Amino acid sequence: MKYFVSCAKGLEYLLADELQALGTARATAAIAGVNAEGELRDALSAVLWSRLASRVLWPIADFDCPDEQALYDGVYAIEWENHLRPELTFAIDAHVSGAVITHARYAAQRIKDAIVDRFRARGEERPSVDVERPDVRINLSLRKGRATLSIDLSGGPMHRRGWRREQNEAPLKENLAAAVLLRGGWPQLYRDGGALLDPMCGSGTLLIEGALIAADVAPGLQRYGNVLPSRWSGFDAGLWRELYAEAAQREQAGRAALRPAFFGSDIDPRAIRSAKDNAVLAGLAWQIAFETGDVAQLRNPGAERGLVVCNPPYDERLAADAALYRTLGEALKRALPQWRASLLCGNEELARATGLRAAKKYQLFNGALECALIVCDPLAPPVRAADAERPLSEGAQMVANRLRKNLRKLKPWLQREGVTCYRAYDADLPEYSAAIDVYAEDGGAQRTLLHVQEYAAPASIPEADVRRRFSELLAAVREAFAVPREQVAIKSRMRGKGGSKYGRMDQRDEFIVVRESGARLQVNLHDYLDTGLFLDHRPLRARMAQEARGKRFLNLFCYTGVASVQAAVAGAARTTSVDLSATYLEWCAANLALNGLGGNAHQLVQADALRWLEAEQDEYDIVFCDPPTFSNSKRAEDFDVQAEHLRLLRAAVARLAPGGVLYFSNNFRRFRLDEEGVAGFAHCEEISPQTIPPDFERNPRIHRAWRLTRR
Repeated sequence: MKYFVSCAKGLEYLLADELQALGTARATAAIAGVNAEGELRDALSAVLWSRLASRVLWPIADFDCPDEQALYDGVYAIEWENHLRPELTFAIDAHVSGAVITHARYAAQRIKDAIVDRFRARGEERPSVDVERPDVRINLSLRKGRATLSIDLSGGPMHRRGWRREQNEAPLKENLAAAVLLRGGWPQLYRDGGALLDPMCGSGTLLIEGALIAADVAPGLQRYGNVLPSRWSGFDAGLWRELYAEAAQREQAGRAALRPAFFGSDIDPRAIRSAKDNAVLAGLAWQIAFETGDVAQLRNPGAERGLVVCNPPYDERLAADAALYRTLGEALKRALPQWRASLLCGNEELARATGLRAAKKYQLFNGALECALIVCDPLAPPVRAADAERPLSEGAQMVANRLRKNLRKLKPWLQREGVTCYRAYDADLPEYSAAIDVYAEDGGAQRTLLHVQEYAAPASIPEADVRRRFSELLAAVREAFAVPREQVAIKSRMRGKGGSKYGRMDQRDEFIVVRESGARLQVNLHDYLDTGLFLDHRPLRARMAQEARGKRFLNLFCYTGVASVQAAVAGAARTTSVDLSATYLEWCAANLALNGLGGNAHQLVQADALRWLEAEQDEYDIVFCDPPTFSNSKRAEDFDVQAEHLRLLRAAVARLAPGGVLYFSNNFRRFRLDEEGVAGFAHCEEISPQTIPPDFERNPRIHRAWRLTRR
């Protein structure tokens, strides 16, 4: 069954990982939630165990809804007698978008009318409405003329854990607190013996949530107690009680083993009293030590390593003070230099005011407020004397300024599209000729890593100048991105026998995991000519994935299979990935496994793509063909894309199912498509401008792409 688990914006990828860890068959990040696939047990486990979710919505009906009458008719047609009993109460949460039905309250009223009218038409008593504590909570999502009716299995907001009595002036929701802790790596840090400290603890939300995570306490235990989350007729009460009993046993064992490793302070005595009361209600009175104190006098609670979590004031009511953030940063570096920190700041300017060097930054939303979460590890990294004493040269400063300008320009697009791997610089300044790509690690240490490729300098440039300029560029990179040397991978083009080649390539076998369009992917920044992810093909991959749902997808010259993985994550019925390299196919298999994909539905074929294609008999709805410029592998006949592209495209078009489409791309700068030859068997449209992303606009010749359909 497919269902939807909602969350605050910015938590989608974390929630997808959490649901998969809980046993959900498939979980794909969407906007403000996750599209999940699994059984009712998986959904109920999420209701009980998810620390990040807001609601778990189990769909019962889906229909076209062009107007309010269609909404009424669609709801009336649902067999509500199979979902509700007359003696129960219900409530409706409506979320609408579009030009026809614009008011959520009106939509909820029409749904209520349809439900009540159906019961009355059957001669039965009608169930009553209770907007505060209903027995069954119903959810409407109306988007683009399509209505989805779901049962809210959670029965209400899941951020409420059931222990909060009082809160300070700016409460932090518990699921956002969990995100701050998880991004800071708290679960593993606690297992390694670390402590947790909040120097501006307010009502204690972060500390209490951190202690409950460490004690393995399911968030739903205290929220629901012995009451079922929902009295919907399809709710499996027996299964719920089984899951609940298992969670209660884990809680008992976890609380018994919990170490008193939690410390909180606040300058406001009222906040400390509130925090202590909340800790008592959460059953943590003896595990968390609270005290009244100014952050400026912060001291180490006696632990060698730990995590600092903090939600300093930043909203309109509390008038964020940059000086307070500076005081916080200075106190943390002084008192806890080797600790890690996960700080939820009001915005990037306030985050910078702390003076802390962030290893990772995230955009989160506290209600409607956009916030910046920074993770620092350690709080006071050792300073390299050489770097500290040597200011940037004039040339390096020029490169650093250009990098900052590029990042400011790209920021709105990166945030809007959720792009975390992108090109930040591409020989913008001719004297500093290199490409700089950014890769944000997903999970684990969650670092920002840089991939710097130096372009070959003209032979007329003295070698000493080439070395100096590249050294200046690297200094500018580390300054602009605030990353240590070990997070910068370097590759240089050098002249060698047989032409140019990349030098400085390693055999580290170090892979990191990144995300693109909801798919988790392995990249390797050191060992190979390319990293495993062609960033310039991002829009084309997204386009194919969107079209691939329920279809058969063929990926020729598949490389590491990124397009196949994204098509599969988007719901492709079957994918076939063809490449001659066993290394690339193993990489593709690893990428599929990272996303919970595999089996007969996703085939990997080691073969010469052109020969395999000419012998293949199956049909495909979408074919992606991105061949190399040339290949002289010993295991296959020589290939030259200019000479062979007509043969290749004819064979690929022949494998298209009725209505199928072939996307053809290549990055050979001097390539000329044989338009007359292609016209003999296919309709062909160049779509290159549509496939160049904003981070490659300076280099629109990075690739060319065409869309072909059979004549």
